[in-house]
Amino acid sequence: MKVLRLLALPLLLSVAAPAWADPPADIGESVEALRQKVGAPGVSIAIVEDGKTTLARGWGVRKLGESAPIDGETIFQTGSTGKAMTAAVLAVLVDEGRIAWDDPVIKHMPWFRMYDPWVTREITIRDLLVHRSGLGLGQGDLMFVPRTNLTRKQTAEHVAFLKPRTSFRSAYAYDNILYAVAGQLIEEVTGQRWEDFIRERVLRAGGMKNATSDSEDRFRIPNRSWPHARLSGVLRGIGPQQVLDERDELGRNGAPAGGLALSAEDMAAWLKIQLAHGALPDGKRLFSEKQAAEMWAPVTPMPITPLPDALKPAQPTQQAYALGWQVQDYRGHRIIQHGGGVFGSITRVVMIPDKNVGFAIMMNSEDSGMLLGLTYELLDHYLDQPDYGWTRKWEDWYQARLAGGVEYLKQAKASPAKSGPSLPLAGYAGRYRDPWYGDVVIGSGAKGLTIDFTSTPRMAGRLKHWQYDSFITDFDDPAIEPAYVTFALDAEGKVTGVTMKAVSQIADFSWDYQDLDLKPVEDKK
Repeated sequence: MKVLRLLALPLLLSVAAPAWADPPADIGESVEALRQKVGAPGVSIAIVEDGKTTLARGWGVRKLGESAPIDGETIFQTGSTGKAMTAAVLAVLVDEGRIAWDDPVIKHMPWFRMYDPWVTREITIRDLLVHRSGLGLGQGDLMFVPRTNLTRKQTAEHVAFLKPRTSFRSAYAYDNILYAVAGQLIEEVTGQRWEDFIRERVLRAGGMKNATSDSEDRFRIPNRSWPHARLSGVLRGIGPQQVLDERDELGRNGAPAGGLALSAEDMAAWLKIQLAHGALPDGKRLFSEKQAAEMWAPVTPMPITPLPDALKPAQPTQQAYALGWQVQDYRGHRIIQHGGGVFGSITRVVMIPDKNVGFAIMMNSEDSGMLLGLTYELLDHYLDQPDYGWTRKWEDWYQARLAGGVEYLKQAKASPAKSGPSLPLAGYAGRYRDPWYGDVVIGSGAKGLTIDFTSTPRMAGRLKHWQYDSFITDFDDPAIEPAYVTFALDAEGKVTGVTMKAVSQIADFSWDYQDLDLKPVEDKK
């Protein structure tokens, strides 16, 4: 707790100093050169200094194969950076006296349940936002990744079946599912869907005129970026860019965890509000100074992942999760930041409070090396640091990560045992049910086994034998991460259960196949 108090003090005691510099003079040329070198379709950047927008523009195209350019009003899907806006909605409700951060969730949603009855009684609204519930990394994400038939309330009800990985409040593990619960809580308290309340009370009230909170609204806006990814290689991230289906996005039930789309101009407006601690340009307030302090105050200590020597300056000495924000240090300065990603789009939002500077970078592709390189180039610019070559170093790191993933797959594919399957293929067919996800159906036909995730539209394909009683998915949609599917048999050769795990060692954690515990059920159809 001593570390948390030390981290929180600067927010309460320091006064933001003027920014030391305008945006880099050559930012237009350097960003465009980097975009072309990496092969990214487009990028958009917003920069705010001392309450003024000093940059809000884009480079590249909204969609490969078309000429429409990205500009300051082009909206991008911004993923988990929207968690801070869901927290801001809750801050508005706290200011209005309708909730308190430390209210038990069941005070406002009496029907809500966690796996453990004691945790059900104790979990608070604050706990929903700070990744200390005891759930595992990304646990439950298959309820809305990549899409779903479940409603938000059904999703919140299914949380009761997620068996925790650690004890309550004992460890940090990033999750999305409890932000979906927070979105449902907002609806329970206000009578309005999260989509409608956040649009009215945060996006439009905050001057974010292009931003959308609903995919149908986003589809109606011509000036929007399309998602892109590299899918033709042996794993995601390798090969030429491909335009993704716009429907391949976070399910609407999970939108409070990352379903917003914003333009550079919108991001500039949001950064101004954050750096002004809730104040709006017209003198009114979106949320109070008190709630601004709450949202930036560290709560859950985060483990620090060691970085390779070339990236060591980027490794923080302390970091913690606040209410929708990550708080850490960089070169002796406090940084408030958050990254975000949905399929085909990535974003990073960063603030340096003691410089009164903030910036956001949005891309309509998954080229993380470029995103991180630009992030640290801008950080060093505003902290008056010498050139460190961040764009090259982060791109090298990203390519090395991909290469490691490829090597892992090569070794795995070279080693399967020439044994199995134990049963005729029809013996594996059936309906299998996981308590929190729902049903997965294994079918058998002339061409072999098929698999269908029934709660997830268009998540179906074939199963290819791997070894023993394990198979590999071959999904019809190449954007879906492949998985091993392993059947457990009893002494009589009857299937007693199915487990899964992602094939790729570097698959996104939201493909939480490993959390499924599928058991056979009678198919009454």
